[in-house]
Formats: sequence, structure tokens, C-alpha cells
Amino acid sequence: MVGGHAVDYSVFWDETIEQIRQAISEQEFTLWFARIEYLRSENNGIVIGVPSSFYRDQVKSRYLSLIQNKITELFGGDIPIDFEVKANEAPKPMTRNDVPSPEPDRTTESKNSAPRTTTRQSLHPNLNKDYIFENFVIGDNNSFAANAAVAISKNPGTGYNPYLIYGGVGLGKTHLVQSIGNAIHRDFSDKKVIYVTMEGFTNEFIESIQNRKGNQFKNKYRHADVLLIDDIHFLQNKTETQEELFHTFNALYDNNKQMVFTCDRPVSEIKDLTDRLRSRFERGLKVDLQPPNYETRYAIIKKKIELNKVKIPDESIELICNNITTNVRDLEAALTKLIAFAELVGREITPEVTLQQLKDFFSVTIQKNITIDVIQRTVANYFNLSYQDLKSKKKTKTISFPRQIAMYISRDITEYSTTEIGLEFGGRDHTTVMHGHQRVIDRMKTDPTLEPMVKQLIRLVKEESTKRK
Repeated sequence: MVGGHAVDYSVFWDETIEQIRQAISEQEFTLWFARIEYLRSENNGIVIGVPSSFYRDQVKSRYLSLIQNKITELFGGDIPIDFEVKANEAPKPMTRNDVPSPEPDRTTESKNSAPRTTTRQSLHPNLNKDYIFENFVIGDNNSFAANAAVAISKNPGTGYNPYLIYGGVGLGKTHLVQSIGNAIHRDFSDKKVIYVTMEGFTNEFIESIQNRKGNQFKNKYRHADVLLIDDIHFLQNKTETQEELFHTFNALYDNNKQMVFTCDRPVSEIKDLTDRLRSRFERGLKVDLQPPNYETRYAIIKKKIELNKVKIPDESIELICNNITTNVRDLEAALTKLIAFAELVGREITPEVTLQQLKDFFSVTIQKNITIDVIQRTVANYFNLSYQDLKSKKKTKTISFPRQIAMYISRDITEYSTTEIGLEFGGRDHTTVMHGHQRVIDRMKTDPTLEPMVKQLIRLVKEESTKRK
């Protein structure tokens, strides 16, 4: 107290928040700090308003020490911080203008670049109207990819060309590439935007050959202003389609036309892809998408809840975010099931309902997190072998049998193909994996101790995979 009045610490609080904004990611700051506010000074301390008990507990456990350290540095002494649960408005959804984007290189911008307009109101016939930047939640795993996509949509063909987005299923590649298309279609009235999957491109090409409409096919794709192609890994082993895309690429690139591609892996890992086409894909900007972290998963769920106008408690959201760590598609599928159950049965969504309805999602997610590497290391440790022994060419019984068990588990509890499993075991053929899998099955019929041992190993693998989430 000073002169009977509480000291006003609001200035210190404002500066503390500004420094925290600089210290953490924008997504993280928006998620955990946009809804807290300075309320008052009380008992020579600061009272902070938060929207819920869950929010209070999360901020305290994650950031209280950071907040206290920052404010101590500024004030020169300790200031107690208390939290008060107070109803607050939800943060405004991120708009396209809120997304930071790098400035394009003006030296490479075409002098004949079309003026930006907003006259076109019609939807693009081949693009999903919901795949727009406003609906894309940005986190640490995708901020580079998203910012580059926004920059391209503002100045197509001038900076990042071609643009390649790669990553696993359900991480948002299609959403981003179609967001680029929707934004350009909306803002540039004279640009011809073409979106197609690689499979669709291939089928059209084959049909043009069969119907002798090759020129019509070439004119369609080589006169595009923006060409968006999804899933170029489909090019694998398609020699003639690769040849056609190579010439299409050159025609567009030479005329400063924007190209965007997506792939489920780095281009270097696409088999039987011609070197000259591979070099074209790698010529521009390449960005990979990673699985979303906790903060991003939480923001995605909150965004979907907002769009669906449903009420889901914070505890249920936390359950989903902690148990589904694979990709955005799985998060959305789980939320869709939960909302459908609540609407059809007429029940309120609670943490108990969430656990009951999403138990299959939660168990499958653990299974999807299992890698062959974890299986190999777990089996090797169990049999007191080196991790490399299972991948080696050694064929002694003490190594070959554990290797067969590891192959059996890999095939039984993961979605990897026999070819992929074989590659992870020292480049073995898929028939070797099938043989090893069958050998374990046959031995289980005669050795009653083998099945319990395999089940124990599977349990150990799942436990190890859960630790690594």
C-alpha cells in the first residue's frame, strides 16, 4: 500500500506480456494469453482474470514461472500473482489478413502482373469452398508452409515457384494447396486456376491419347496461370505421364506461371522418377509439414467447435489433444463422431462421454504412433541383442528368430506394407517378411509359451510408443 492505495502494476503487466509475446510462438501466445487480462492490484500483488478453471490451471502449470521471472526482472522484486476465474469473450477467429506473410521479391515480380481485384464471387468448380486460409489453424508445425502459401496467393508466379508441400496424411497439404487456389480465384479475376490430383491428371492424359485429343489436353494445362497438383507421388512408375508433366512444367515455368505440388514424402524418395523431373520439383521452395503439437491440436479443436457452434468442456478437449497426436484428419474425425453422438442421442458432452465414444480413436492413435524402429529396439532389448543385429545379414538362430518375431509384430500392429517392413530390416524382400510372419504363426501352434511372449512384447512396444508421443 502507498498512501492507503494499492500500487498499480498494470504497466509492469503490459510490458511482461509484450516480452512473453516475443519469447513464444504467435500460435502459443494466442492460445494461452489472448484470453487473460489484468484485473487489479490487490495485497501488493496482481490479480489476473482467466475464462475457466481449466484455463487457470494450464496457464499456471505452463507459464507461471515464466510470468513471474519476467515481471521480477522489470519490477526489481517479487510481485505475487493470483488468478480469478472470470467469464470472457472467446478470441476472434484468425482471418487471412492476420496471417503474417513474407514480402515477395519485388525484383522478380512480373511487370505484367495482373491487378488485384475482388470482382469474382463465384466458387471454383474443382475446389472445396471450406479449404480457405481463414479455416487453417497455424502452429509451429506448419507456420512456414502456411505463410509461404499466403504469400503465393497474393503474388502468384513471382516468388516461390514451384512450391512443394510434403508430409504424411492428414496434415493439411490439400487444405493449403486449395486455399491458394481459392484465394487466387477470388482475388485475381483474369487468372485461370486449375486444381487436379496426380491421379486425375494421369487419367485425363490417358483418355486424351485414346480419344486423340492430345492437343486439347496440352492446351488446357500449358495455358494455366496457376496449376495446383495434389499427390505427385502417384507419378511413380508412370513414364509417359512424367514426360508429359515435364513439358507442361517447362511451358508454365518459362512463362512465370505459378505451380504448387503436394507429396506424401520428399521428392528424393519417389521411386522411378526421372532425374530431370525430380530436379524441376526441387527447383523452387520445398516445405515439410509435421504432426501438430499440443498447442496446435488444441487450437484446431477450438476452431472446429467454434465453426460447429457446439459446447464441449475444456476437459474433453484436453482428452482429445492428449490422446490423438497423429494428424489433423484424425482430430476432426474424432470431433465429428463426438458431435454426432451428442446431437443424435441428445446427451451433453462430458469427459466420461468423450472417453466412452472415442476409445477406438484413442487406441488406434497409439497404434499409428508405433514405428518399426521402436519394435526393433524393444525386441532386441528383450532378447539381449544389438538393435543392428535385427537389420543385419546374420542368419544364426539366436538372431533370425527374434528378427522373425519383430517382423511378425511389425506386420500385425502397424499399417506398414511387407515391402516397407522388409526395407527396415536391412533391405530384405517382402517375401522374406511374409515367410517370417508365417513362421511365427506356425510355431505358436506348437509352442504354448510363444504367444504369451509375443503379446508381452506387443504390450512393451505400445508402452514405449506412448512414452514417445
